[in-house]
Amino acid sequence: MAHYTKLTFKQGKLNKTVAQLFKNLMEKGIVDAFLAPMAQPSKGVMQTLVTTADQLDRLDVFAPVVPVNGAKLASSLTRTPSGKKVAMVLRSCEVRALVELVKLKQASLADVLLIGMDCLGRYENRDFLRFQEEQNSSETFLESALGNGTHTGDMEISDACRICEYPVADSVDLRLCVIGAGTGNLYVESLTPKGEKAIEDAGLESDPPPPERARAVDQLTKQRIQARDKRFEQYRAAVNTVEALEDELSGCINCYNCRVACPVCYCKECVFVTDTFRHNGEQYLRWADSRGNLKMPADTTFYHLTRMAHIALSCVGCGQCTSACPNGIDLMPMFRTVADKAQARFDYRAGRSEDEPQPLTVFYDEEMTEVTGQVK
Repeated sequence: MAHYTKLTFKQGKLNKTVAQLFKNLMEKGIVDAFLAPMAQPSKGVMQTLVTTADQLDRLDVFAPVVPVNGAKLASSLTRTPSGKKVAMVLRSCEVRALVELVKLKQASLADVLLIGMDCLGRYENRDFLRFQEEQNSSETFLESALGNGTHTGDMEISDACRICEYPVADSVDLRLCVIGAGTGNLYVESLTPKGEKAIEDAGLESDPPPPERARAVDQLTKQRIQARDKRFEQYRAAVNTVEALEDELSGCINCYNCRVACPVCYCKECVFVTDTFRHNGEQYLRWADSRGNLKMPADTTFYHLTRMAHIALSCVGCGQCTSACPNGIDLMPMFRTVADKAQARFDYRAGRSEDEPQPLTVFYDEEMTEVTGQVK
């Protein structure tokens, strides 16, 4: 059963309250380091690895921006043992991507205290810089988002966040709760024995759960699911042929930024940057001769179809692919709609549980008998 600890803060002191909590965990030797969103000296907020408690004052964990999906960073920190206990503060999409990487042996949670957080969405990176320039803060964002669920002022949260049905991070040790917590309250929820021990060692007392939380989380989840289903329906109706897909991808320049930004695309060498796709001039001319013309660069649609096949079962819908595209191609709904069908086919949801094996990585005596023609 989950346990809660209630922390109260005065207006403008949310970040200071979180920093004090994390300092407590570090000073008592519960963790040796934190990977958490931190305001940078000039501008912007980035995930930052902190190893001394006095450096935690610039924490801004609820800042509505995710320049890099933290699962990639967690993989870099844990792929090989460091011998250090690291607390990692991640949003739901980051946690779910990390769970997939653990299954793929690209990360380990052995020495990690995983801290999730309620996510009301993120802005695209450029919008967040404007958000900062207008003297907004994480608290003003939360106040607005908890009020209407979408945005602050004239800036909308990313499309990926508006259709994300996971506003609450699961599969974590601790969770920072603001949904349904009430103004001026932050709840720390422990969900695992590791989380329970961290709270106990930190000397934090147990409090009753926030009375409005379950209702508020359920309401927001339902809103997101409705928006998701509507977005899927619109996209599938608009992009329902190969020609429509090619039109959707017509601006692709083969920069492969979407592959680099994707948290579950982990291959050390991609086939698209090998000799397999380094064609000579004569080959291009032969292809052009067959139809009279050849769009350059070539292989763009094939590249995205290959990515669909590669990551559909692990896609968590974080939207980093769309954010990374220099030409503004909205890749997220393409991958999400494909992932939705592929994962449903196996009754699987990426990142749902570390104990749930990925489809196609295990053998079952009877599976998809309607396709294989097995006789029982």
